[in-house]
Amino acid sequence: MRYPRYDYTTEDDLLYYQFFSIGPKGRVKKVVEYSKTNMEEVYNLAFGDWDEENSRIDDKTITNNEDSLKVLATVASTVYAFTNKYPKAWVFAAGSSLTRTRLYRIGLANNIVEISVDFLVYGLKNDVWEEFTVGQDYDAFLARRK
Repeated sequence: MRYPRYDYTTEDDLLYYQFFSIGPKGRVKKVVEYSKTNMEEVYNLAFGDWDEENSRIDDKTITNNEDSLKVLATVASTVYAFTNKYPKAWVFAAGSSLTRTRLYRIGLANNIVEISVDFLVYGLKNDVWEEFTVGQDYDAFLARRK
């Protein structure tokens, strides 16, 4: 990706990634986790701030650390790393709110030319998966390496 990103740490399975957002709100731990779904080769991408108290990802918190592009570029870089290790995997992603889903759609739309070189990308609209089209609203996204 052409945007700056944060360095992250991961483990051998490349299912769990962590990095820190750095900005006016301080240093905020972010986590990306890929987990198997009940569909073969489909993994859910979970992302958010790390909730130390409950030891889980909080995908509802709005950090406002003025680094959203860098954070999204970092998450996108984990998709590349994950699918390098698991080239047959489908990555499913949906925002925890309509606003977040819209943010993901905008990120995909702004980079679809570059992303399409390596990935097939689909959007879920009216309970039907279709090839991702710029300008369309979607409820969720699915991507796989070409």
